Amino acid sequence: MKKIILITVMLFAVLSVKSQNFTGTNSLKGKISGTVIDSITQAPVDYASVSLFKINSTKPVTGVLTDATGNFKLSEVEAGTYTVTISFIGYNDKTIKSVITTDAKLDLEIGKVILSPETNTLKEVVVVGKTQQVTNKIDKIVYNVEKDLTAGGGNATDVLQKVPMVNVDIDGNVSIRGDANVRVLINGKPSGATSANLADVLKTIPADQIKNIEVVTSPSAKYDAEGSAGIINIITKQKSVSGVSGSVSGGIGTRQNNLNANINYNKNRFSLSANVGFNNGWPQESDSESNQILNNSTANSLQTTKGTNEVQRSGVVASVTAGYDFNAFNSLSTTFRYNEGGFERTGTNENQFTDYMNPSNSTAYTRQSSAKNSFGGFDWSLNYAHKFAKEGHELTFSSQWSHNIVETNYQNIYSGFYTNQKANNDGNNDEYTLQLDYTLPVTEKFKLEAGGKTIIRKISSDFQNYVPDAQNAFVFDPISSNLYNYDQDVASLYTVGTVTLPKGFTVMAGARFENTAIKGDPTNALQTDLSPFKINYGTFIPSFTVQKALSASSSLKLTYSKRISRPSFTYLNPFINKSNIQAQTQGNPTLDPEVSQTVEFGYSTFSQKRTLNISAYYRYTSDLIEGIATPLSDETGTITNYQNIGNNKSFGMSFFGSVNPFKILTLRGNFNAFTYKPDPSGAYNLEQSTNGTSIQYSAFVSGTLQFKNDISAEAFVIQNSSKKTLQGTSPAFNLMVFGVKKQLWKKTASFGLNIVSPFKKDLEFKQNSSGQGFSQSSTFKFPIRSFGVTFSYNFGSMNFTGAKKKGVNNDDLKEGDQNNQGGMPAIK
Repeated sequence: MKKIILITVMLFAVLSVKSQNFTGTNSLKGKISGTVIDSITQAPVDYASVSLFKINSTKPVTGVLTDATGNFKLSEVEAGTYTVTISFIGYNDKTIKSVITTDAKLDLEIGKVILSPETNTLKEVVVVGKTQQVTNKIDKIVYNVEKDLTAGGGNATDVLQKVPMVNVDIDGNVSIRGDANVRVLINGKPSGATSANLADVLKTIPADQIKNIEVVTSPSAKYDAEGSAGIINIITKQKSVSGVSGSVSGGIGTRQNNLNANINYNKNRFSLSANVGFNNGWPQESDSESNQILNNSTANSLQTTKGTNEVQRSGVVASVTAGYDFNAFNSLSTTFRYNEGGFERTGTNENQFTDYMNPSNSTAYTRQSSAKNSFGGFDWSLNYAHKFAKEGHELTFSSQWSHNIVETNYQNIYSGFYTNQKANNDGNNDEYTLQLDYTLPVTEKFKLEAGGKTIIRKISSDFQNYVPDAQNAFVFDPISSNLYNYDQDVASLYTVGTVTLPKGFTVMAGARFENTAIKGDPTNALQTDLSPFKINYGTFIPSFTVQKALSASSSLKLTYSKRISRPSFTYLNPFINKSNIQAQTQGNPTLDPEVSQTVEFGYSTFSQKRTLNISAYYRYTSDLIEGIATPLSDETGTITNYQNIGNNKSFGMSFFGSVNPFKILTLRGNFNAFTYKPDPSGAYNLEQSTNGTSIQYSAFVSGTLQFKNDISAEAFVIQNSSKKTLQGTSPAFNLMVFGVKKQLWKKTASFGLNIVSPFKKDLEFKQNSSGQGFSQSSTFKFPIRSFGVTFSYNFGSMNFTGAKKKGVNNDDLKEGDQNNQGGMPAIK
């Protein structure tokens, strides 16, 4: 496999050299860029047509459409004198004459271009000029966080709860259309931070630092095969602008406080941006109750627990990005991103153990618990792009080093019944990625993409356990401690072809092959039966999409995709996690990856006043991975082992729509429903306690009012159904959020107020599970009502100059134990 990748790299290198020789005789070319703005709303105008003409010529040299933020860039422009024309339905055409570039100054930034609405369509144009909160693109859904009035002062988890097709449960675990096998990226790249506890990491990212969120439900073969549900890409507010600009924003509330700042510099061919965000939550107190019944042939007992826990979270994220365009053909960029965060938890539980087979064993006891989880690290990427003379012909090389450290410490002090516990778990994760991508527009109607990639992961977990001595002081115990080294290497090649056919048809077909090599080395002083293991498997991943354009604003799309979910470190670690002595967990080194195949048919349309996206899909998942709980041998709790339980067939449908019934009102809604009916194999038939077909769903409805004097108000209502597994159900979730914002100083500043759950102080969640010889239920309640104020201020020049450069995009690994509560860190 490594030889294939080496040959591919050498082939692309030869192509690059040959193409550079052919273009070397041409003069250098530059770019003309700017931003199109609505004259009334001052909002960017997206999808406006920008055409470049030579003086006294009626035939355009080139042309582009503005992006979602109104930016445009005309590339490959020879030195000369031109005329630029901007046009869009409902606006008067704008012509800029005497646009001059020279050999000495090939690049030209023309700044803001103001479009004036036509008089007879003024009311409709005001609506068109607004940036939509949700944009439905061909391959993804884009949620514009900057247009979310209720996001200020929150974090990434709060925002994700409102994104179409995305579900977030009460623990912060993320799923797309009910499937938790999601890959989360930051600015198109994986982060070492998300390889720790994803749920906790998302809570440390301030919402003020997020620009938009992209959701890809059916990735093509160009993407890594991992993540059966799809990809979530969080785009932060790193800007590339002419001159110096920046912003400061934040929020102060009864639940948490945020502060975010960024500054950007761009001159000639050099750009530099820096961003820092801080999140600090007030201590939150939660109440819990649980009942655990063991009723097998050797045990008949009941354990009840009632307790209170206090949790406080904090986090810091910071990044610096620099880029330089050597000329019109070659550019280099690098990003260094630092992250640090964690939480501290303390709690008191009152417990009662009743042994119905031996009443004298009934015991009441207390537990004083404390835990500290911290994570930190960095991602450093270096990306090079070479453009050939032909528009769209490009070769890019990307590399990234991600380093992350996770530390989990916990201590449980019991008044009786159980032995006191103390443990420290230090995890280290290094990930190295090399990626090569090549794009060739063969003709105007056929584009070919190909590339290769390798990901090298080296992970270690050092678990140090302490036991009480005769004086009840903790001493290190080498017998119950362990060391686990884990390596995973993934090498892949892909090719994708896109062809435009007559009558509005577009076809995209691709294939990808990935080879996965895993090595595990568990070491323990007592368990001499443990030995190193190796796993090696190859996966072929085809993809196919056909789209029919019904009109300029509506289309039909049929998609087939195949995805895999590799079991990660948490799922494979053979050592037992005893941080919760009543509910222990253990990984399984022999797990196979999940493989899912999805067929989806969708329809989308948009206009000035409404947007609609509706789809139906069928998904078949083989080797489904779930945790199976069984009673412990000492009859005082359960242990959950991860297993390939069988297959699952799921039918689903999703709907998203937005409408402007009145000039000042925008309504949006999202609904997703799917079936769950697993087909367990072998002995897992006996473990199944939830039978029949269940329908699970998630939904949100929101409304925005735009008043005079730059005052706006917004409301969100979110509802998620309970989720079933083979042995039980997880709790349902619902939430209401309200916000109001006033823009100041010609919209360079704003002040807002957010209210979360004003009519309900606490959220209550009930969960049930059962299997052979046990049944258990729990109720968890924590305060959700909160009030907060938000603020923002923008300064400097805001003339955008270009799009993001390509970089590393690791989409693999099953996002496993997103809500690890201690013990083994969920690093991958």
